[in-house]
Amino acid sequence: MARHGMRDMARGAAIVVAAAAVLSGCSDGGASGTASQAASAATEAASAAASAASEAGAALASASAEAGRKLDQIKGGAYAKADVKLGAVADESGGRKAAPVTVTNPTSESHTYAVQVNFKDTKGNLLDTVVVTVSDVPGGGSKNATALSNRGLSGDAVTSVARAVRY
Repeated sequence: MARHGMRDMARGAAIVVAAAAVLSGCSDGGASGTASQAASAATEAASAAASAASEAGAALASASAEAGRKLDQIKGGAYAKADVKLGAVADESGGRKAAPVTVTNPTSESHTYAVQVNFKDTKGNLLDTVVVTVSDVPGGGSKNATALSNRGLSGDAVTSVARAVRY
């Protein structure tokens, strides 16, 4: 989940905890027990939300680091972001997102491309990143592939080419 999304989730959990705390301050003995249970449930929910946000943040950091490592390992490659076009994002099973990738090789020789595709929410927050390898794109020709998110992503997503290397 993106940084802003985690902040919003934490803010929402804090509101739930605060509301439960207010309810637990009621003087009515019967309501007090119920409010205490609500406060406990809210605390557990906040903890679960924070844990999920932390796991999502760690997964995104891991995916970003892995994408960077893959592209940094390529020696003698050429910057080729302009050779790549992305299509509309579609929903796949398990909530994963998929985007068509089309690589057009402007050179006269066959090349392989490594393309880092970022999945972002409609506010521009990074949700996921993947590296797609498109092998043996013929000189003067094109080849298609699919960028598939590493995990399920909720809501609408847009894609962009973060980096592309021709080698």
